[in-house]
Amino acid sequence: MNSRNVVRLFMTTLLVGGFTGGIAGMIIRWSEVQHYLTTFDLVSTFSSFFWLFGVGLIFSVISQAGFFAYLTIHRFGLGIFKSLWNSVQILFILFVIFDLIYLRYTNLETGDGLAPYIFPAVYVVIIGVLIAYIKAKRTSKKTFIPALFFMVVATILEWTPVLRGNDESWLYFMLIPLLACNTYQLLMLNKFIEQSQKELASKRGSAIIGDKNQKQLKVDDIAKG
Repeated sequence: MNSRNVVRLFMTTLLVGGFTGGIAGMIIRWSEVQHYLTTFDLVSTFSSFFWLFGVGLIFSVISQAGFFAYLTIHRFGLGIFKSLWNSVQILFILFVIFDLIYLRYTNLETGDGLAPYIFPAVYVVIIGVLIAYIKAKRTSKKTFIPALFFMVVATILEWTPVLRGNDESWLYFMLIPLLACNTYQLLMLNKFIEQSQKELASKRGSAIIGDKNQKQLKVDDIAKG
């Protein structure tokens, strides 16, 4: 991917995170912003949205760091484990899901039972399977496991800062932008790569035409001389 499309991917993912964070934050924190809307306090409403938008940008940066880290890890994994890499990724997926449910439950010890800790994991897995299926349909079946690994393992690792607490509003406020940004990057990566290849081919074509024109000018000059 050329630098122009890297910047495009970065900026568009930032916007996805910002707007998703702003909208999700307004919904999740409805009890805090409801008063501004019912009293038509537009200044406070927009201030709240832009603050949530800014936090969404931070979540987007975390997502992008995780995405580029995964691309690097995936290359190393293919080189080290070769055909076993998919099996290794499945083991990591199962371990991280177990860690999200059971270890978080035992560490927090809220006494609420296991059910509240199962739902977030199931939610992430369902979204992960859906996005991995779409990715496989768009590209090839071989991408299903890597896509699922990224959507589940990377999302949960990026989610770690708020998982250590037990504030449900922050859990979903961070999770939704992360999932949105991870989904966008995963599904749009091929499009940006293809765009880069087209731009590169176009530049090469222009360069070849330019060389031919220069050679023709030299021939004409020699003929005139």
